Amino acid sequence: MGCKLFADKGSYSTADVVIIHQADVLSNKNLLPQWSINPLKCWVWVNMEPPLIISNLDMLDNLFNITMTFHQDSDISTPYGHLEYLKEPQNFTIPAKSKLVASVVSKWYQGVRGIEFEELRKKISIDIYGAKHKRLRDKDFQSTISQYKFYKFYLFTFHKDYITEKLWSNAFGTWTVPVVLGTSHGNYERFVPGDAFIHVNDFPSPKELPAYLLELDKDDEKYRKYFNWRYKY
Repeated sequence: MGCKLFADKGSYSTADVVIIHQADVLSNKNLLPQWSINPLKCWVWVNMEPPLIISNLDMLDNLFNITMTFHQDSDISTPYGHLEYLKEPQNFTIPAKSKLVASVVSKWYQGVRGIEFEELRKKISIDIYGAKHKRLRDKDFQSTISQYKFYKFYLFTFHKDYITEKLWSNAFGTWTVPVVLGTSHGNYERFVPGDAFIHVNDFPSPKELPAYLLELDKDDEKYRKYFNWRYKY
């Protein structure tokens, strides 16, 4: 028998499973369904944010049967993305590139990561898109970012399983090479090949990363090596 999925609170009384998104109820327990909890129903707690910014968990004690998050040890693991191994190698064409580095910033966090980002901008041109920067409409995202050779993003949390859409859709989805920071190089390699990205911490000094990006900009053969994994995935 197939499942039916409803985004209708009026279906609560007949539903076997109730899915609650943490971000929609974190400010007020009264936002939860107010019917009495039926022990025959399954309540699923859904969260895609890192522990750093989750709040008010105590008000949800003893309400949920199942967790559904990006954590690999959740009852239902739902990562932001994954790679699938191809049965046979597949040729590909890298989109034409006319620009160097792009970054899309939704929220800006002060501290060490913000300082490092600003220091990098002093040494290399980075086009920044977002609410307080260049405007980028959703419908233009793919065509705009795919013009860049590199996509720069920092994760401001260090959870081992937290690899966001910034890698999967923003970088890989637009055929740019991700330049990453946040969790360690080795942790990224749990999810993607080591030659699919450039990690800031692989460079001993702040001067070496921009110099390397400029080197790749001039050397098509070296740059293309960051796409070799696509033959297999």
